[in-house]
Amino acid sequence: MTTDFQPFDDAFAQRVRDSFDKQGIMGHIGARLGEVRPGYCEIELPYSDAVSQQHGFFHGGVVGTIADSAGGFAAFSLMGPGDGVLTVEYKLNLMAPADGDELIARGYVVRPGKTLTVSRAEVVVVKNGQALPCAALQQTLMRVQGRADVVG
Repeated sequence: MTTDFQPFDDAFAQRVRDSFDKQGIMGHIGARLGEVRPGYCEIELPYSDAVSQQHGFFHGGVVGTIADSAGGFAAFSLMGPGDGVLTVEYKLNLMAPADGDELIARGYVVRPGKTLTVSRAEVVVVKNGQALPCAALQQTLMRVQGRADVVG
């Protein structure tokens, strides 16, 4: 994983945080934004019945949701003011039941581009202080120039 990316502007972390706060789904499921650095983003999600499936595990849909957003915000951290980001496609592998107290999605950029960026995210489920990999995602994201975040 390359971690020596240079952000387009010094305010990248605040732009990521502001954009995260505008995502209704993150508030709806109770997700929190963790570490943000150029080309990297973490999202944490505590367990609740609202994000569970019938066996008491985290629902696969919320695993995919935080993985997609972690990779997307990693890509967004390398874009400029006024840019937006949209997921074009992703592949999610659910490798183990997400049975635990918290999910942590760690997104990172594989290859940034002018129009398309490729990111990956790894998701771990934490149970009794032990982290177990439960999902892996690879995605392609599109930079949307001249269209910053829109709410409403």
